[in-house]
Amino acid sequence: MQIEQIKVKSWDERRNLLIPGDQNTTLNLCLRHFIAIYQQSIQNHGSFYVALAGGSTPRSIYEHLCSLPYKDQIDWSKIWLFWSDERNVPPNHPESNYQMAMNGGFKNMAIPPNQIHRMVAEKELEKNALEYEKTILSLFHGSFDLVLLGIGEDGHTASLFPNTKALDAKGRLVIENYLPQKKSWRMTLTIECINQAKNIAIYVFGPSKKHIVKEVFTSPNQELYPAQKIGTKEHKALWIIDEAAASEILHL
Repeated sequence: MQIEQIKVKSWDERRNLLIPGDQNTTLNLCLRHFIAIYQQSIQNHGSFYVALAGGSTPRSIYEHLCSLPYKDQIDWSKIWLFWSDERNVPPNHPESNYQMAMNGGFKNMAIPPNQIHRMVAEKELEKNALEYEKTILSLFHGSFDLVLLGIGEDGHTASLFPNTKALDAKGRLVIENYLPQKKSWRMTLTIECINQAKNIAIYVFGPSKKHIVKEVFTSPNQELYPAQKIGTKEHKALWIIDEAAASEILHL
């Protein structure tokens, strides 16, 4: 897709970069990008399969998408919601990525309940990760129209944390992942699954992320920063970063 009047910079063969301006300008760009990918997907095959991210920046995007004027630009009956990762908590828990997105506005949209697929990560993670994978394969053969991601200050994305087993998963789309650094389990899309999506958008806002953004874009060590692994020649990742988060790479 093309974003008018804002230049997409090709950082390397796997990553494109958009730095629209301040946080509000960048948020507006994220919304227009989401709508454009939705429209493209509906035109191509009549449905929109999207994997949602957790975090404060995605929540702001969801709140705007589910409000005027954006919500009237979407036929919500054609949306299929999935998640890129989930914590080992029930769906009504305050740390649940599912609850965050639904409370962010999706619960008020006319999405058929059978098209909302939360990750059941509060129990039997191995079994439920396989079931989630089967659902993805049965509906759209594993290639999302859009996967939304953020980045942590340690370089993780989804629940793909540094030095965890999920980073080496082969032939899997969804997997359980133990995080020694947090002493907890998560469920996550794999790098393989994310990288076969038709579109990948990574949102990064705010000055607290400027150091990790520089590391992810300049460090040669992909094992330290899992977010570096996102994107392929065939499916480039689009990083949408505000000026505060991008301040250390603006002139590289």
